[in-house]
Amino acid sequence: MTNHWADLLTTKRGLDALYDTIPSLESVRLRSFHLSWRGPAIIARVDLAVYPDNPPRECSERDHDTLQIHVQFLAMDELVVRGWIPSGPVDFSFSSLDRRRLFTRVNGAGLEVSFTCSDSLGIGHISSFRSSASTPESEGRIFLQPLDARRFSVLPETSESTYYERI
Repeated sequence: MTNHWADLLTTKRGLDALYDTIPSLESVRLRSFHLSWRGPAIIARVDLAVYPDNPPRECSERDHDTLQIHVQFLAMDELVVRGWIPSGPVDFSFSSLDRRRLFTRVNGAGLEVSFTCSDSLGIGHISSFRSSASTPESEGRIFLQPLDARRFSVLPETSESTYYERI
């Protein structure tokens, strides 16, 4: 196994300001993953299991309880997918390989994904929202990165390639 996944990030993009200790990628909700020929790469959109210790004031005022990020895995190879995205939590695990590579596994009820990738991970599209049955996921979302905040007021449609294909 490797060190904490956050140690593999090329930049923490504000996660270290939001969290006293950045949470693991265990028991996260996998919302989607996008396969891209550029790189080739996988971008996973996940809801972290722990809400930030130091959320922005506007998120606290709206009683937000979920932080979502996109995690980018570059130079992906040897992809194996069994099952489909589960409704329950998944765990990401990483094992170091030679030549600055990682073996990455995503496991959850009804889903097994594994691949190799670069040992440098990227993150982006950080957003905060209130997760409840009465509020659609797209409403009341606050985008924490300036460009996303200017461009989006709700979660973009899946056809919005600049949101789902890049970080």
